[in-house]
Amino acid sequence: MTVTVVVGNPKPASRTLAAATLVARGLRPEVEPTAIDLVDLGAALLAWGDPDVAKAVRAVADSELVVFASPTFKATYTGLLKLFLEQFEGGTGLAGVVAVPVMLGAGPAHALAPDLLLKPVLVELGATTPAPGLYLSDRTFAEDGVIDRYADRWGPVVRALSPGVVNHG
Repeated sequence: MTVTVVVGNPKPASRTLAAATLVARGLRPEVEPTAIDLVDLGAALLAWGDPDVAKAVRAVADSELVVFASPTFKATYTGLLKLFLEQFEGGTGLAGVVAVPVMLGAGPAHALAPDLLLKPVLVELGATTPAPGLYLSDRTFAEDGVIDRYADRWGPVVRALSPGVVNHG
């Protein structure tokens, strides 16, 4: 079982990374997630064929569960996450991956952004997205109980769809 967290925050070791890791642990508590903090790839995301980016893409494609997380910038997910998602083949790049879109923001104005903006891209790339996207308060996510309630409700669905190792061979 491989669980990965992909974070598109331009700040390293961000609250977005912390929140996404909590979501992943809530959905699959028996597995410690691997984190890909896209800011660490930096300008390499602009260079097609970069070996570090290719390694990250392969790690995501080989995962059973991936939490894709971004802060809300200009009412949508970040360009950093967009650059990473552009590395995947349309329709098949995330085939076999259960994906959960997560976005953080300062208030409820963009609460539908994970479902309206991020989830369709993940589906277009072939991911299975069985749960609604999750929008979290960037200030209170660690203690407001939203992640726990989401994991209680959607964890069984995610686990049912990702029970063993996915073979992308």
